[in-house]
Amino acid sequence: MSAETMSPAEAPRRSYAGFLKNNIREYGMLISLIVIMLYFQFATDGRLFQPDNLTNIVQQRGYIVVMALGMLMIIVAGHIDLSVGWLCGFLGAVAAILMVDHGVPWYLAVLATLVFGGMVGAVQGYAVAYLHIPSFIVTLAGMLIFRGLTLYVLGGRNVGPFPPELATLLTGFFPDLSGRMADPIAPHLESLRLFVAPYALAAVEAWNRLTESASLLPKIEWTPVLTRQETTGDISSTSLGIATVVVAMMLANAFAARVKLVRQDMQTEPFVFFLLKTLAIAGMLFYLAYLFATYRGLPNVFVIMGLLIALYSFVTTRTTVGRRVYALGGNEKAAKLSGINTERLVFLAFVNMGVLSALAGMMFATRLGWATPKSGDGFELDVIAACFIGGASASGGVGTVLGAVIGAFIMGVMNNGMSMMGIGIDWQFIIKGSVLFLAVFLDVYNKKKG
Repeated sequence: MSAETMSPAEAPRRSYAGFLKNNIREYGMLISLIVIMLYFQFATDGRLFQPDNLTNIVQQRGYIVVMALGMLMIIVAGHIDLSVGWLCGFLGAVAAILMVDHGVPWYLAVLATLVFGGMVGAVQGYAVAYLHIPSFIVTLAGMLIFRGLTLYVLGGRNVGPFPPELATLLTGFFPDLSGRMADPIAPHLESLRLFVAPYALAAVEAWNRLTESASLLPKIEWTPVLTRQETTGDISSTSLGIATVVVAMMLANAFAARVKLVRQDMQTEPFVFFLLKTLAIAGMLFYLAYLFATYRGLPNVFVIMGLLIALYSFVTTRTTVGRRVYALGGNEKAAKLSGINTERLVFLAFVNMGVLSALAGMMFATRLGWATPKSGDGFELDVIAACFIGGASASGGVGTVLGAVIGAFIMGVMNNGMSMMGIGIDWQFIIKGSVLFLAVFLDVYNKKKG
């Protein structure tokens, strides 16, 4: 049927299908995260969404998210950094040596570690950008060097504990400035649960019938409570208030940006997709903050992550530097011919990675309580996997901050959920590797098909 003879009802459906097909990377990861979270919520008898468990996931994945933001810039620029894991461990060890062994005030030690991390990133960035040594080789050498340096500076011992001020800043909770109040949301959530529970139970039963014919599919053991439960308890009014303001600002900014694009006659996503995506992200963020508020408030790691995500989202979407990084990764020769200083961009991307590795190293070490010789082992795999699962392209030029964050939490939720289900560490590695392979395979497949 031609465009001229297409019925009015078919035209929107085709435009929606075409848009979804062309943007499957962006929407697929968000849908995947929601599906994975719902699956493990059912499979663990509701333990996944317990506030203490969600707090644990955020604190466990905070340093991975921080490094994934830096790794995204490097991958988008068309490079890779294999050294971030042991660089993270090494810089955490440096911070511990300064504070514990030499008595340097924690704020000076933090500043010195961040600066030192930037200097280390500058050395690697110079080798890649100006000496034109492949980033794979430079960072592979760096990984071995930093592993050795971590063992050397620690002397095979654990160094700690960290000063309580730094531990509170990086692993504590946002202070409850206005006290706690009776939970005003719980009764409404209980009503929503009672409404959804019968439909969820029917879906679980249908899934379990499917597993009888497909033995490889796991069976879900879940029996919901179909009677109203008493809702008592208090909540951090400060955390809930901050979450409300942030979500309102995010929604206002999203709608304002869309209105601006429409007025300029620029191509935008269909309003239905925009609305569903925006409300889904805002709803998940608010619900997560609400659960934190019912526990001990917003984890400081969550606040730090939020600030960095907002900063890097702004840099990658609203600044000239961000657009130039994407141009560099998309076509380096064309970018250079258009007047972009590609060497400086690559250099700065590695400096940025070094600074974020320093921050992540201190976050991990303070959460553990000690800097250990094993800190950093395998971190680079989780960081790189988060970017690729989140939609970054192995050939550069493609990737989003939101995608990298979603990729990090997909891996985090899978780790947490599989551990609670008692899945062995052997199968956990197999499953995570399969997910990473599938993400890259779909990227390559879509490129060839396109």
